[in-house]
Amino acid sequence: MWARADRTVVLCYHAVSETWDVPLAVTASRLAEQLELIARRGYRTVTFHTTVAAQPSGPTLAITFDDGFASVLELAFPILSSLDMVATVFVVTDLVDAGKPLDWPGIEQGGTDRDVRGLSWAQLEQLADAGWEVGSHTRTHPRLTQLDDETLADELRGSRAACERALGSPCRSLAYPFGDVDTRVVEAAREAGYEAAASLPTGVVGGSALEWPRIGVHRKDSLRRFRLKVSPTVLRVREALAPVERIVRT
Repeated sequence: MWARADRTVVLCYHAVSETWDVPLAVTASRLAEQLELIARRGYRTVTFHTTVAAQPSGPTLAITFDDGFASVLELAFPILSSLDMVATVFVVTDLVDAGKPLDWPGIEQGGTDRDVRGLSWAQLEQLADAGWEVGSHTRTHPRLTQLDDETLADELRGSRAACERALGSPCRSLAYPFGDVDTRVVEAAREAGYEAAASLPTGVVGGSALEWPRIGVHRKDSLRRFRLKVSPTVLRVREALAPVERIVRT
């Protein structure tokens, strides 16, 4: 899954900021460098759902942004547009148009009001009109494995319904908050109607469309480190180790 013969790469970003010095906020200049590098390697970008469901041939890149920070539209969107790229943004639906910052236990503090502002539904519609995918990141960004069955179902179903109601199009994809996932959560995602779900390396519990690992990209990732993260050789090694990691985690 990490690196099929046709080289599929799925990246996970969050916010973009020049001043918010936390791991989840990359600078605009670094984002541009990273995407220009991978574009030069001949990768074609598609949405996360297309990557998982259609598995297109050839070097394929899916760029994802978790949480729904306004900086995705303000800073990332112009960069991607200049490179003729699209992406997927996973939003915490209870905080869209809520008039308060994106904030939950575990998020780094210290950002300005602009840094922690979330996207509105109108802005998300603008991204969707440009070919981006809007997916679910649950209603409130909890650790899903810690929820009871009823609350888990509400987080997944409620968020999907909110996306579809606001944007008038199917919500097929989910990203697990914190990459926190187990087999019960995967089954709940399936029952909630999702066709694809994104995790992180530490959250891989299987090998299916609802357990798709991504490469996390962080503020302190130099261009050299990023080059290693997306190296086909490194990805093949990770793919080979994935079954062992799943055994260790069970």
